[in-house]
Amino acid sequence: MEKIPWINHFYVTPDREWFETDAVLRVSLGNFLFFSILSLLMAGVKNQKDPRDSLHHGGWMMKVICWCILVILMFFLPNGVISFYESTSKFGSGLFLLVQVVLLLDFVHSWNDKWVGYDEQFWYAALLVVSLVCYVATFSFSGLLFYLFTPSDQDCGLNTFFIVMILILVFAFAVITLHPTVSGSILPASVISLYCMYLCYSGLASEPRDYACNGLHKHSKAVSTGTLTIGLLTTVLSVVYSAVRAGSSTTLLSPPSSPRAGGEKPLLPLDKRDEHEEREK
Repeated sequence: MEKIPWINHFYVTPDREWFETDAVLRVSLGNFLFFSILSLLMAGVKNQKDPRDSLHHGGWMMKVICWCILVILMFFLPNGVISFYESTSKFGSGLFLLVQVVLLLDFVHSWNDKWVGYDEQFWYAALLVVSLVCYVATFSFSGLLFYLFTPSDQDCGLNTFFIVMILILVFAFAVITLHPTVSGSILPASVISLYCMYLCYSGLASEPRDYACNGLHKHSKAVSTGTLTIGLLTTVLSVVYSAVRAGSSTTLLSPPSSPRAGGEKPLLPLDKRDEHEEREK
């Protein structure tokens, strides 16, 4: 982007920081508007018989062109609009993390129910092993966080607070799950514990590189690249899984079908079993 003449002319030769923050926010705003418009246009669509379904499953060239136009238009907006979007998008990021947790719980519960449904000792043992591996990884991860983000020669009380708070939540998850009145499983608690510890690491790693309590600045760039890769994979998997679940007939994110919609084909069936359930309804 630094080599595009009109950008340098319009913004009077922006510095490197502009390309790392402001330009990224403008692309992000273009994406946000594009998908928000699509979601509004698809509001209330229950099945593939809706005329708007052609927009959902087709019109790809038109959608790509509209997306490109929106992203380009964002570079003509004043800086004040982008600053407002930057402030509000932080709340959207937090909401997306909550959605990721809900999706992860949904996935792990389905995983747990499937293995329990086999009603064999092998699968019960497998659940226990996976849960123990997650807890070992969680506590190992916490030790790494203490090593990287709480150096002994620095006052890093805030970093220590976040790490300890996650550890307290890990124990709380386990206690609540094992309580007799809950009748839960240890697998979801262990997976969520590991995910929360990863989120803690992701947050601490985003501290300024020159911050004394950020020990990552002493290591190679491979660590930052690995963090970005894991974060990207987590986000992509969450979006894909949420799209599949929200577009299916048996989902926690989409409303149940109306009684008159029995037998109609859902937008994105998970498998033949879901289609069979729809026909029975």
